[in-house]
Amino acid sequence: MARSPYVWGIDIGKCALKAIRCRDSAEPGKIIADAFDYVEYPMIVSQPEADPVELVRAALQEFVGRNKLQGDRVAVSVPGQSGLSKFIKLPPIEAKKIPDIVRYEARQQIPFPLEQVEWDWQRLVGGLEEGGFVLDAEVALFAMKKEQVAKALVPLTEAGIEVDILQLSPMALLNMLAFDQMPDPTTIDPLDPPPSVVLVSMGVDATDLVITNGLRIWQRSMPIGGNNFTKALVQGLKLTFAKAEQLKRNAARADNAKDVFNAMKPVFNEFASELQRSLNYFTGADRSARIGKILLLGNASKLKGLADFVGKQLNVEVQRFDTYRGLDGASVTSAPTFKDNRLGFGTAYGLALQGVQTAAINTNLLPGEIVRERLIESKKPWAVGAMIGLLGASALSFLGTFYAWSGYSPVSYAGAFQQADSAKSSSSKALSAVEESKQKQAAAVTQQQYLVRLADRRFQSIDMLRAVETLLPQDDPGKLIPNPADRNEIHVDGFDCQWYPDLAVWFEKVKPQWLETFPAEEVDEDEEGNPAAEGDAAAAPAAKWSAATDTGPKGPGWVVQIKGHHYHNEDRSKPRVGIQFVRETLANGLLGRLDDVPVTAGPLAGKLVPPAELGIGYPVIVSSSPISIERIVGLTLPGAEGAADTKAAGGGAASGAGFPPGGPAGTPSMGPGRGLPGMGSAMMQPGMMNAGMMGSGGMGGAGEGAPLRRYDFILHFTWQPVVPGTPKPAAEGDGTAGN
Repeated sequence: MARSPYVWGIDIGKCALKAIRCRDSAEPGKIIADAFDYVEYPMIVSQPEADPVELVRAALQEFVGRNKLQGDRVAVSVPGQSGLSKFIKLPPIEAKKIPDIVRYEARQQIPFPLEQVEWDWQRLVGGLEEGGFVLDAEVALFAMKKEQVAKALVPLTEAGIEVDILQLSPMALLNMLAFDQMPDPTTIDPLDPPPSVVLVSMGVDATDLVITNGLRIWQRSMPIGGNNFTKALVQGLKLTFAKAEQLKRNAARADNAKDVFNAMKPVFNEFASELQRSLNYFTGADRSARIGKILLLGNASKLKGLADFVGKQLNVEVQRFDTYRGLDGASVTSAPTFKDNRLGFGTAYGLALQGVQTAAINTNLLPGEIVRERLIESKKPWAVGAMIGLLGASALSFLGTFYAWSGYSPVSYAGAFQQADSAKSSSSKALSAVEESKQKQAAAVTQQQYLVRLADRRFQSIDMLRAVETLLPQDDPGKLIPNPADRNEIHVDGFDCQWYPDLAVWFEKVKPQWLETFPAEEVDEDEEGNPAAEGDAAAAPAAKWSAATDTGPKGPGWVVQIKGHHYHNEDRSKPRVGIQFVRETLANGLLGRLDDVPVTAGPLAGKLVPPAELGIGYPVIVSSSPISIERIVGLTLPGAEGAADTKAAGGGAASGAGFPPGGPAGTPSMGPGRGLPGMGSAMMQPGMMNAGMMGSGGMGGAGEGAPLRRYDFILHFTWQPVVPGTPKPAAEGDGTAGN
């Protein structure tokens, strides 16, 4: 049966049994009281003629007869003198080792073997934990001898009450004080805690003293209680114990009130002195502690003048704890019996708080074997039900199997087996057909992708050739420049290419020429040939980039060779002659330092992109010839002088280096008459670019012709074909992929 949300807190005192039934509330900081009971004994159990066992038994029987406890949790207290309470500050330690050190401390602090006691512990709020280590941690340790636990549970067991929680009375009072009077511990600053509150709970024979500021806890039992005042009246006024007890409760209304208080004055002084000694000990042990106020609890604290007397003696605010701020339930709190004895319900209130799991201290001294027995007992109905269900399911399974077995006939199922085999065969054929269709589909997709790549390569070759043509130096269209030496043009004598599985092999061979093509000391110049000014945005990339630190190309690709010459070698206003003219025009253009180039196909068709977007890069002048004199037949220039070293008109290019070794045997290369992969008739023939301009503009003449200064070169650059705007394709393994 499911347990109810209610819990009974039962305080078996020496004068009466106090109990309160509570449940948790949806409102924070509140619990709801549903019922209570107050059973006063015929006499105090500490009187000589009293039988404590019989008095408690009779009170429990009366309580059980008047209240229903079935399904409710029950929390019971035992006097603080019956157990041991220790608050231990731990050294810096790993959090996982706290249980081990607590067990060690328990063996040191408990004056009995652990096998003879019931003990429990709890880590208190506070301390710092970082990196698995705990600093300034404090634990509360509680213990009680097993025979005393058994003795406390006997009358409850005889009354048919199953106890769920067994707690020391001072800790129940602490739970009540922390819940009802103190702020949430998580909101308290450890470096500036609030003043400590002192709770003084006066019992019949002893007084429980509990001090806390919400973080630190201190507890002590003082051997003085309400009976001490009664005994003082017995001795001072020569009365019986019963008459003295009655006179003590009504001292203010007695005819001889002055004599009554004079008889009790020594006890007043003794109580105040004992309380002062306890507070002095507490403040001496904790120098930072501050006493805020003292709250009196227990029916004995109703004694007229006690609160005022203690306050004057200690010079501290003292008041009765007669209002429970965290307890709701008008049917209980407004009941006359509860209001008359509200000072005696503090312990029961604290026990109920622990039962609804809203208490600061949740230790339990109930023997573990009792908890295990109850757990097993609660599981027995479920275990029996599960066994019955299992047996029933097994029986049904057996009957079903037996019925199927008894009704089986091979002849009856022969047709079904044939149909199953036929269906299996048809399924296998269908799966084979599906697999074959998938293979054909994959082959078709592969062929389609191959054709798409071929189309891409055709456009890639065209774009590469157009890029080279765009980057060749040229004058404004229609501008007539008679002297070829003044024209910004480079004549292409040959165009070739070769495939390299790894362009790093080619780059390693031409690295010296690479460093000569783009020397480290090179500085950008403006249009007048002067160094670029500091802070010029156009000069920043050249200043940061260095050919010496460039690691070169990686992966497969083409190395394209341009063999050409130019006549831009006259030392005039702009001394860009020989290799310098090639470097500052074609080489820088291929490196991406000059103009962008057009794109034919792809997502960026019709737009201009840097040469690197086409896969062009790393231009290297691998061969550079000395400047020679060439006479052009039919060309006459004013003031031209002859020279001994001449060539025929349209002379051949300087013999230079070809491709360095490194390409695999049989890899495709391009010479005159052989196109780039996928290029077809769009192949650029020697002399196609910037050719045919000689002799224009009335430059014809007779005789040997005008002498021109000619410079021949061979330039390589890398080309890893891509379509701008599309993802870079996977690297191809050999040169045949480009055919």
